[in-house]
Amino acid sequence: MSTRGRILIVDDEANILKTMTICLESIGFAVDALNRPEQALDRIVTERYDIAFVDLKMYPINGIQLLQEIKRTSPETTVVIITAHGSIDSAVEAIKKGAYDYLQKPFEFKELQLFTEKVWEHHTLEVQVRNLKAQIRELQMGGEIITRNEEMRKMLDLALQVADSTISVLIEGESGTGKELFAHFIHKNSQRRDAPFIRVNCAALAETLLESELFGHVKGAFTGALKDRIGRFEMADGGTIFLDEVAEIPPNIQVKLLRFLQSREFERVGESITRKVDVRVIAATNRNLEEALRNGRFRDDLYYRLNAVRIKLPPLRERPEDIPLLVHHFLLKFADQLQQNGGNKPTPNISPETLGILTRYQWPGNVRELENTMERAVILSRGGTIEPQHLPEEILNAGSEQSQPLSLEEMERRHIARVLRISKDLEEAARILGIDPATLWRKRKKHNL
Repeated sequence: MSTRGRILIVDDEANILKTMTICLESIGFAVDALNRPEQALDRIVTERYDIAFVDLKMYPINGIQLLQEIKRTSPETTVVIITAHGSIDSAVEAIKKGAYDYLQKPFEFKELQLFTEKVWEHHTLEVQVRNLKAQIRELQMGGEIITRNEEMRKMLDLALQVADSTISVLIEGESGTGKELFAHFIHKNSQRRDAPFIRVNCAALAETLLESELFGHVKGAFTGALKDRIGRFEMADGGTIFLDEVAEIPPNIQVKLLRFLQSREFERVGESITRKVDVRVIAATNRNLEEALRNGRFRDDLYYRLNAVRIKLPPLRERPEDIPLLVHHFLLKFADQLQQNGGNKPTPNISPETLGILTRYQWPGNVRELENTMERAVILSRGGTIEPQHLPEEILNAGSEQSQPLSLEEMERRHIARVLRISKDLEEAARILGIDPATLWRKRKKHNL
């Protein structure tokens, strides 16, 4: 049984049907060949095909009409128009109406094989994109948090379980892993969802300003305090406060934060009136707090108060199965933004080689770095296919920086990828590599390039 896709050929020339059937079966496709277009109308209702080759000039139904019927009945089928030299204009019109490409008669055996491999690559990429979109919809239980990684799913389940409580939560993870998204997720799934969500970056403020930012101050409390000002805890009353980079809080403010966690009471800077608010505290850090405890930079009692529930997010390099999902999520996100900002540009797609590079990269900046990379690539691709040249140089060069010896298979993959990047087309790449184009097609499939 064939391990590849199913192809439908519709042409009223018996020789064309015979030649194409032999040719395409020789490279592993299952082929149905029909010499009457009205037969095809019945067949596409009962059968599903990956690719359909449709002759342009047929009677009583021409290729354009059959194309439209296939796209209506089976929109996932990739249609190619077969045309003679004098019908190129009609073939171009067919592309505007949904055909992927056209094949011009007469053609050689090898030419048809290479052409079909290109069509098959496009079709499988389209299938992959459709599947990824469906998975994104299914997995998007956490709003912007998209994952099928088991550890991340456990953390989402834990976040959901504690969302409706008042217990403090500590979220740990490297920069860019989605700590603030998790904090938002907890807030949105709690009874506080309609109350404020207030974020404080504890590392961005000097010690004197941080105390005022958290607890507020009264007029004259310090130089520049020209009027009373409420702090973030008061702003968050009834809701949630998110203390980002909590490990950077100075010791004297750690004492005041501990008191707040114990009693929900505080005083504004320069004032002796004790105030009380109802605030849920979520803290986050990209540092190892246990090491900070050992070094005396963070209070044990504050740590245990914050760490009532601990959510630890794995870095992106430890969940490579999420990278294709995130790539397509950000691709659609930034493509939509471009269209809203005044362009009728088509939604870009991404080449298999580029997706392979992104999946193998280690992502030291995690999801935030991937998001920035995709925004740049969508802009540079101008609505076309995102290719390796649209990626930052450090991502393209990352593979060559490994110190470990490489296997022969990995060396071959990297060398082919490099030659493909510097070649103007596949024929030139095959010539540089010293192999025939059909062998290059097989190696690209093998290495997912």
